[in-house]
Amino acid sequence: MLLTVDVGNTNTVLGIFNDKEMVHSWRVKTDPRSTADELWLQYRALIEDYKVSGLAVCSTVPATLRELRTMIADYFSDVRVTIVEPGIKTGVPLLVDNPKEIGADRIVNTLAAHTLFGGPAIVVDFGTSTNLDVVSPKGEFLGGALAPGIEISVDALAARAAQLRKVELIRPKNVIGKNTVEALQSGTIYGFAGQVDGLVDRITAELMDSYSQKPTVIATGGLAPLIIGVSETIDRHEPDLTLIGLRLIHERNA
Repeated sequence: MLLTVDVGNTNTVLGIFNDKEMVHSWRVKTDPRSTADELWLQYRALIEDYKVSGLAVCSTVPATLRELRTMIADYFSDVRVTIVEPGIKTGVPLLVDNPKEIGADRIVNTLAAHTLFGGPAIVVDFGTSTNLDVVSPKGEFLGGALAPGIEISVDALAARAAQLRKVELIRPKNVIGKNTVEALQSGTIYGFAGQVDGLVDRITAELMDSYSQKPTVIATGGLAPLIIGVSETIDRHEPDLTLIGLRLIHERNA
């Protein structure tokens, strides 16, 4: 079985694949201070019922990736390992000014989106930041847009405004909030949906200048369920997009 690990700034998502089928997935907190041995204890508790014969990893947290390399050397020395980094075959041309700047997760998402849905496509990844990644009909990464994530924005507002506080992130009954909690929920949920819709519309207009078809808009990331019900532009929801992309890259590097 293949263990896939997507290390994000806030959460780490792990998934077990039996061939092409996702068997189980987990979401745990990312702690850059965790040592290789601590990571192993955490992962072992999750995967102890599965016989892992392969491992695929991408990370946007350098400190955690360093410890992951140590953990792999100590505890996964007998399995085939793929770490998404320079030199790994992804099949994704990066048509940007500086390819070295592109996070591994964005490359992985591009491959998975094009494989599952074709192109052109826009991947909206709701995580620590909100990433919009643009995929050409040929599966090329064209660039995109980055914005502060939902939780970051809520935390910043609560920290900087004396009479405002963190609230449960759920869709309010009405856009016009009748109290502070509802007003904050409305501004967060509908505000971010409007931000995504506005960016998607502008990206689509630019894509239509080059291609004759509208892009498929795919939502992923831990906070996507908050927005997909109110967004007017999101077409598909694939919560395991990054893990699927890791499986595909692992297969390409067999």
